[in-house]
Amino acid sequence: MDLPFSESYKIKMVEPIRKSNREERERWIKEAGYNLFRLKSEQVFIDLLTDSGTGAMSDKQWSELIMGDESYAGASSYYKMKNAISDLLGFEYFLPTHQGRAAENVLFSVLIKEGDIIPGNSHFDTTKGHIEFRKAFAVDCTIDEAFDTTLSHPFKGNVDPEKLENVLKKHRDKIPFIIITVTCNSSGGQPVSIENLKMVRQLADKYGKTVVYDSARFAENAYFIKLREPGYRDKTIREIVREMFSFADVMTMSSKKDAIVNMGGFIAMHSAELHCKASVFNIMFEGYITYGGMSGRDMNALAQGLYEGTEFDYLETRIRQVEYLGNRLMEFGIPLQQPIGGHAVFVDAKRFLPGLPKEEFQAQSLAVELYREAGVRGVEIGALLADRDPVSRENRYPVLELMRLAIPRRVYTNNHMDVVAVALKNIWDRRNTINKGLKIVKEAPIMRHFTVTLDLA
Repeated sequence: MDLPFSESYKIKMVEPIRKSNREERERWIKEAGYNLFRLKSEQVFIDLLTDSGTGAMSDKQWSELIMGDESYAGASSYYKMKNAISDLLGFEYFLPTHQGRAAENVLFSVLIKEGDIIPGNSHFDTTKGHIEFRKAFAVDCTIDEAFDTTLSHPFKGNVDPEKLENVLKKHRDKIPFIIITVTCNSSGGQPVSIENLKMVRQLADKYGKTVVYDSARFAENAYFIKLREPGYRDKTIREIVREMFSFADVMTMSSKKDAIVNMGGFIAMHSAELHCKASVFNIMFEGYITYGGMSGRDMNALAQGLYEGTEFDYLETRIRQVEYLGNRLMEFGIPLQQPIGGHAVFVDAKRFLPGLPKEEFQAQSLAVELYREAGVRGVEIGALLADRDPVSRENRYPVLELMRLAIPRRVYTNNHMDVVAVALKNIWDRRNTINKGLKIVKEAPIMRHFTVTLDLA
């Protein structure tokens, strides 16, 4: 008999969490303007809002904190991080930043000007926000299969070559770079294949364009390549990672994901000229080029986390927990984006609440209902996040209207996942009684979902 699968770590420290009652949660979510971002952490029982910066660091990462060099310039921690990036990812130049959106801000300040067109695979919220803030335009070139949640395709993060080339032909002079998100968050944590990354590189070379990777979950992407793409089963995660990045010119990373730290990020590139130009903005926005908004201790933990995050045993444990939750939900008949992604389970809110009009924000309404039911905090990846069209100012209603349940790394047990699954089943069983969604009361002009105030429709 085969042994059952078990985690690749043991627990040596715990943090108490409090169970609330329904009456408390009803009051708290109303006071928060039906915005889950505005809840206090102590009002949440199981927090699946994001996997960004919410993971549990290892004993080795904690030991690295003690050895951090806090020198303003030239700290040994900077060189430790530089060596890890060079060793694992193959980039000679890098700039530390305090997180991923800061890396985007620095890089895009160099590369993007008003009127530019930025093609890619379902740009995530901060990426699109930074593009549109600069009065440029994000163009989604993801394969059509990504938008059918019932279809199981191994690489739903892939770029459609025909869509991409059409954009390159039409807007050649307005495109500073192509951006590829690995894995693709907005399409459900879905991976991009090596074959597809090669294709993007070939088209970029044909049209003389730079290729940028949004690399927050690059290691999870490599794991899926190993399991799903022919010819990679016998390769190590780190071998796959090096091949992935061999097709990129530049990368940004929110290290709060696959480097398993609570804060930190970076930009890496092959070009000394780009490094020089970006350094100016890094110094203005983040800090000196050898710390860039990060403490030495955090750079040490990040470097160690890059090595741990590219170990197969760790990735298998992490992604199989996400699969565990997804499989429990599918057993109950709950509609999900399939196949299950790397960092989160994405519930199809359109199919869950088909009677609720899109104008009443189906995914946000479902996320609020889940919080009411069990104190579980998820997040909407739908019309609120899609924001308004920057020209017409009309609401944008994306093809996918998803509630994301993002699982922090090395934090929860499968017992917690069972609570989430049963809570959603309870809502699924009474879904036909949910006939009132939400309306916007107050919103910011860009990236509104973080601070929006809502009320019952």
